[in-house]
Amino acid sequence: MPDKVSLLIRDGHTRDIEYCLQLDHSYRTQFAWQMRLYNDGDQYEVRFHPERLPRDLDSVWLPSEHRLYIATEPENCLLVATNRDTGELLGYLALYADPVHSVARLHDLVVSRPWRRNGIGIRMLQVARQWARDHQLMRMVAEVQTRNFPTVRFLQRAGLTFSGYSDHYFPQHEIAMFFGEVLR
Repeated sequence: MPDKVSLLIRDGHTRDIEYCLQLDHSYRTQFAWQMRLYNDGDQYEVRFHPERLPRDLDSVWLPSEHRLYIATEPENCLLVATNRDTGELLGYLALYADPVHSVARLHDLVVSRPWRRNGIGIRMLQVARQWARDHQLMRMVAEVQTRNFPTVRFLQRAGLTFSGYSDHYFPQHEIAMFFGEVLR
């Protein structure tokens, strides 16, 4: 595990995007969220539950240069976390404002693998919450793939709660789970 870092979280710029794309976006999990849909006439019931996989799943969150460029637009938010002493990029967060619905949409939150579990993700999320409040947004909503169990647990620990899903949301027809919170 790396030594403690003097962390700087700042607004991201287009020149940061190439470094964001170079971070390790992989994760490993032993669990995935399984969805079950029950239909009984006029009533639907959806249940999500974690299920242990037969073996560890190595996966990658695919970064998008286009998404990051959109996040640098003035109405949106790209945050980067850097080592204050060395300037090394340690992580980034991309947030998009939906002023019509007063929602901040969290699409990307990545911390480089060697720096995970050091509080960097939580610190970036705290800054993003303040940015959303400063832009009069009332809710934050994060989207995550059902197989990205570590991120679901991170969002839950950070205080976001399950708020819905969308079937065939991601490329390759993956289900998205949404986690949200009211910003006060």
